[in-house]
Amino acid sequence: MKINGNTILLTGGGDGIGRGLADALHQAGNKVIVAGRRREPLEAACRDNPGMLWTQLDVADPADITRVATAVVADHPALNVVIHNAGIMRAEDLSADGYDTADAEATIATNLIGPIQLTAALLPQLKAQNDAAIMTVSSGLASVPLAYTPTYCATKAAIHSWSQSLRTQLARHEIDVIELVPPQVATTLMPGQKDDPGAMPLDEFITEVMALLKANPSGPELLVERVRILRDAEAEGRYDQTFKMLNERHRLAQ
Repeated sequence: MKINGNTILLTGGGDGIGRGLADALHQAGNKVIVAGRRREPLEAACRDNPGMLWTQLDVADPADITRVATAVVADHPALNVVIHNAGIMRAEDLSADGYDTADAEATIATNLIGPIQLTAALLPQLKAQNDAAIMTVSSGLASVPLAYTPTYCATKAAIHSWSQSLRTQLARHEIDVIELVPPQVATTLMPGQKDDPGAMPLDEFITEVMALLKANPSGPELLVERVRILRDAEAEGRYDQTFKMLNERHRLAQ
């Protein structure tokens, strides 16, 4: 993925990591189209970044994906990058009496099925472009799960696996498939996360990601140093210790 000169569709671009990426990529010299469910933060992003564009998109709605993909390709024929950043993270008590799977289903639809469907809708466009790229956003929790958000962690593990397969299948089309792997970042993804002293400040995360992207424009993975405690746990023979530490820290914080 080139660091500039792209036309980028970025989902979940109204706040958090998505907003940080949108700002940085716009400032680097890309045309950025931010997409998301809520209109107000998208408009705010564009007010703060003259020339940035926005479109409402519910990635959990297949019909909306088709509508937006068709419109964006028609309006921006140079579109060559899609960044799958939209995601939700919800606590679930699997042991509860009458456990309701609604949160699990919504998480799978947003975090996993949405990126798959949006990629499928945009692949004809991307195959026709030079310097095309697809960026997925997984998580350090794909490698070591946080037990109280089981479906979120499972979807991020699935995105990691899916990204590897997609990368292999699209290699002959010369489309970069880059996996961005965040640690816990100070955003509003979960209640209290923005003020958690253990979370990586958003500006520091975005600065490191942009440096990694510049140094490794084809990826295949963008790993900030703070995520390696999770990503490398199994390879370094400390998975059980890391799993216990992660989940004990959360229990004590409750």
